[in-house]
Amino acid sequence: MASGGGERWTIIGQGLAGTCLAWELWRRGADFGMVDRESGGSSRVAAGMINPVTGKQFTPSWRIGDFLPEAVRFYRELEATLGRRIWHPMPVLRLAGSEKEWRKIESKLGDPAVRRWLVGTVDPPPGWVGAVEVSGGGRLDTCGFLDASREFFRRQGIHRAGEAVPGGARQVWCAGAAGLLAGLHGPHRSAKGEILKLRADGWDDGRARVGAGGWLLPLGGGLFKCGATYEWEQLDELPTVAGRARVMEIAAALGGPAFEVVAHEAGIRPILRRSQPLIGPMAGGGWMFNGLGSKGSLYAPGAARRLAAWLTDGTEPEPDLDSRNFFGNRDRHGSA
Repeated sequence: MASGGGERWTIIGQGLAGTCLAWELWRRGADFGMVDRESGGSSRVAAGMINPVTGKQFTPSWRIGDFLPEAVRFYRELEATLGRRIWHPMPVLRLAGSEKEWRKIESKLGDPAVRRWLVGTVDPPPGWVGAVEVSGGGRLDTCGFLDASREFFRRQGIHRAGEAVPGGARQVWCAGAAGLLAGLHGPHRSAKGEILKLRADGWDDGRARVGAGGWLLPLGGGLFKCGATYEWEQLDELPTVAGRARVMEIAAALGGPAFEVVAHEAGIRPILRRSQPLIGPMAGGGWMFNGLGSKGSLYAPGAARRLAAWLTDGTEPEPDLDSRNFFGNRDRHGSA
C-alpha cells in the first residue's frame, strides 16, 4: 500500500515517534511538516533507559536484536548532525532481593537468548541476594534529543507549534498518550508513571540498576533518575504524594538512604499492546505511529525507518508492526 504524490506529509506530535519519523523523512528528501502542542508528553518525562533483558521473568525485550543496533546507530549518527551527545551506553546491574527472584534469574542464565547480553554474575551489594550484569544498555538524553531536533527542524521551516492540523490522507498521527486518551485508536492500555530526579554523593554512576520493582539511572554529575510507578486509572500528568513516596522507596533500595529530590515528574506511557509499537494506515484516513509504551528509546528509530519507507516508496513492514493486523484481530476477537 503505497502513498505517493507530491503533497506534503504532516507529522502530528513531536515526541520520540514524531521526531524519529521526521529524521527518517528528512533523510529521504520527503516534503513534510510538523505540528506539535509543545506542552509535555511522556517522551519529555521519560528517562530514556534501554535495558535488553527485562521484567520479572528476566527475558530479552521484544525483537531486541533487530531494534537495539538500529537505535544505537541512529542516535550516534544524529550526534554529529546535532552537535551534542545524546546516547550514553552503560551496563545494567540486575539485582535480586529474594531467593525466589534470584532462582528465577539463575534459571535463565543458560538461555542463549539471554546469554547473548550477559556479562556475568557479580557479587551483590549489601542487602541483595544476587546480581547479574547485562551489556547493551544505556540512556538516551530524551529532552536533549527532542529539543535539539525541534530547533533543527524549526530552522528548516518544518516545525510549527500549535497550528491547525491539515486534513487529508497524508496526516501521520504520532500523538502518543494524548492521542490514545482522545480515543484516536480505540481501547488502549496506557499507564501513568512517576519519576524522581535525584542528587546523591557516592552512588555508583557507571551502571544502571534494576530491582525492587524499579530502576536507578545515572545522569552524570551526581544526578540520577529513578522510577517508576504504574497507575492504570488516574491517567494524568500530575505528580502525587503516593507516587513520590513509592519512588523514594525504590531509590533507597537501589542507591541508599542519602539523597536529595531535585524534581518530581509524571507522564503517561502510550500502550496499545505491551510496549510494542504499531504503524500503518488508519481506517478513517491518515496514518498512525503509536504504542511505544515504556520503551520508546529502543523502538522509535527502527519503527520510524519502516514507516518512512512505507510512506515514501510503499515498502510494507513486518506483519507484527502493521497496525492493520492488530486492529483487525481486535475487531474480530475483542481486546488484543
